[in-house]
Amino acid sequence: MTDLESFRAEVRGWLEENCPASMRTPVPEDEIIGGGSKQVYENPEAKIWLDRMAEKGWTAPTWPTEYGGGGLSRDEFLVLQDEMARISARAPIQGMGFSMIGPTLLDYGTEAQKREHLPRIVSGEIRWCQGYSEPGAGSDLASLQTRAEDRGDHFIVNGQKVWTSGANSADWMFTLVRTEPQAPKHEGISFVLIDMDQPGITVKPIQLISGSSPFCETFLDNAIAKKENLVGKLNHGWTVGKRLLQHERSAISGLTTGGRSGRFDHTRSLPEVAKEYIGMQGCKLADAILRDEIVKNRMNSAAYNLTQRRAMAENESGGTPGFVTSVFKYYGGELGKDRMEIQLKIMGTQSLGWEGNMFTEEEKLATRSWLRSKASSIAGGTSEVQLNIISKRVLGLPD
Repeated sequence: MTDLESFRAEVRGWLEENCPASMRTPVPEDEIIGGGSKQVYENPEAKIWLDRMAEKGWTAPTWPTEYGGGGLSRDEFLVLQDEMARISARAPIQGMGFSMIGPTLLDYGTEAQKREHLPRIVSGEIRWCQGYSEPGAGSDLASLQTRAEDRGDHFIVNGQKVWTSGANSADWMFTLVRTEPQAPKHEGISFVLIDMDQPGITVKPIQLISGSSPFCETFLDNAIAKKENLVGKLNHGWTVGKRLLQHERSAISGLTTGGRSGRFDHTRSLPEVAKEYIGMQGCKLADAILRDEIVKNRMNSAAYNLTQRRAMAENESGGTPGFVTSVFKYYGGELGKDRMEIQLKIMGTQSLGWEGNMFTEEEKLATRSWLRSKASSIAGGTSEVQLNIISKRVLGLPD
C-alpha cells in the first residue's frame, strides 16, 4: 500500500467516525457556518463538526501546522476532498478568512501577524470581511478615497466602504486605504487590518434580490488601525491587494478545491433533476433541445474541472496561481450561470419558489441560488475586468 493509499484509508476511517449524520446532508442557508464571535449554531452538530475538523487542522488543510493548519500536501488535500465528497460531508466552515486574508497573510504577513490571526481563523474564533469597494471606486478600485492618517503607533481611518460582504457578522476587516494622497493612485495605498469591535465603525446591511443581506455599507469615522496590522509596506498595499484578489477569484471559481466542486454545484446533477421534474422516454430525456443543453453544460463542466486540475498541477508554488485565476473566475462564473438557467428550465415554476408548503426546501434554495448566480459576473471583479486581465497579463496583447 502506498503512502497516499494509507492516508486515504486513515481519512476515510476518521470521517466515518467523526462526521455527524446531519453534517452529511445539503446545508440549508441558515446553517452555513462562517465562524466568529457572532456565529449562531442552529444545528449543535455543526459546532461539533467544526471543532473536530479544526483540531485536525482540516478547516485549512494545506496551511502550515505551526499556524494551526493541517500541513497536507496537494495530493493529500485532494484525497481529503474526495473522501468528504464520498459521504457528502459539509465544509465545516467557510469564509474570507480561509479563501482570502489567510492565504494573503501567508504570502505577505509578518511572523507575528501569522501567529496572531491564522490559528484563530482555523478554529473559527474570528470572522473576516473585505473593505475594498467604495461608492466611487468599484471596478476602478485604485480610485478609493478612504484615508488613513499616521498617528504614530496607529492610523486614524475615515471613509466609506460598500459591498462589504458579511460585515455585520465580522470581527475583523482587511481593507485598502489611502495613506499618501499626493502619490499616483496605485502607489499611495496601504493594506491594513481593522478590529470591527470599536467605536467609529457603523455597518448597514443591503438587502439583495435573493432576499438575503450578506452585503453591507461600512462607515469608518476615526476608526483605529494599529501599525502592527499594516500588511506589507506602507504605500505599497496595491501589490498585496491584487494578490488577495487572485486568492478570492481562485476560491470563487472552485480552483482551491482542485476542480472537485464549483460554486453552484448541488448534490444532484442536472440529469437527476431532469428525471424528477420532466421524466424519461426510455433512457433519455424527451425534450431533445433541453437534453443537448444539459449534455453541453456537463461536458463543459468536465473540461473546466480537468483544466483546473492541470493548472494546479503545473503551478510550481503549489498555492494559488497568478493572473490565470482570471480565466477560471470568468469562465466558471459563466458556466455556473448557465447551469442555473438550465435548472430553471427543467424545474419550471417549481424553481421559482420563495415560501409556502407548495415548495420543498431544495426548491426554495434553487430559487435563491439562481438569483445569486447573477452576481457571478460582478463579485470578485467584473467579467470585463477579468477579460482585460486575460488580454494583457495572460495573452500579452497590446493595450
